Amino acid sequence: MPELPEVERAAGVLRAAVTGRRITALRVLHPAQRKRLRRGDLTAVAGHRVTRVERRGKHQLLHLDDGATVHVHFRMTGDWEVVGAREALPRHTRAVLDLDDGSHVALVDMRALATLEVHPPHAPPILDIGPDAADDALTPAQLHAALATRRLAIKQALLDQRVLAGVGNIYAAESLWRAKVDPRRPANAITRAESGRLLRALRFVLRRASGTRYYAREGDDAPDRFDVYGKAGEPCPRCGTAIARTVQGGRSTYFCPRCQSS
Repeated sequence: MPELPEVERAAGVLRAAVTGRRITALRVLHPAQRKRLRRGDLTAVAGHRVTRVERRGKHQLLHLDDGATVHVHFRMTGDWEVVGAREALPRHTRAVLDLDDGSHVALVDMRALATLEVHPPHAPPILDIGPDAADDALTPAQLHAALATRRLAIKQALLDQRVLAGVGNIYAAESLWRAKVDPRRPANAITRAESGRLLRALRFVLRRASGTRYYAREGDDAPDRFDVYGKAGEPCPRCGTAIARTVQGGRSTYFCPRCQSS
């Protein structure tokens, strides 16, 4: 699933393609995309100019000149691909923004789980998310306060977008390793000092990420840019202990039993 760096990279592609351009049509090519659209949504978008593209956590918001908002969430496999006027649409295209320069921005999604919604003027989407993980204004005290009310494991708490927006399974595991925090510890047991280490680790991991899609699925070789994710049985880069794997909330967690001991 794309996390903050991957969504930010995609939002940059979208931003470059659509900002200042007029949408001539919004086309939906897969039935799954129609579930969140009301009658008239597609025609309401046509003819309006995109004033800016905003990323909030894993959400992307296209703000239009009439105050309407197009809200997109990639879910597991969504992405943008820009194609020229004479080029064929990519395979697995689920929706298309046709632009006034003749180009097209395709929402490509192999699993057809990405969502697209149109919100009318003065009715922006309610995202129900916490502070953005990449926000430099976020302080260790704020993170500590958000974790203090969560009794579940810290790894699972980091995946709760109401605690911290944009962090997913891979970068949560990587950040906890870098901060030397056991992913199984209760979130409300994390100290303020540990919250500071964790916030610094999160920022390092997110900034180090290239924004290209990772491919660390079960059985794949983990990309070299990961310290622990997908590397069960390999030596910890810090102490040499074999990396362990456990399952939390149905998701794989990788950690060092020595460096991250409770």
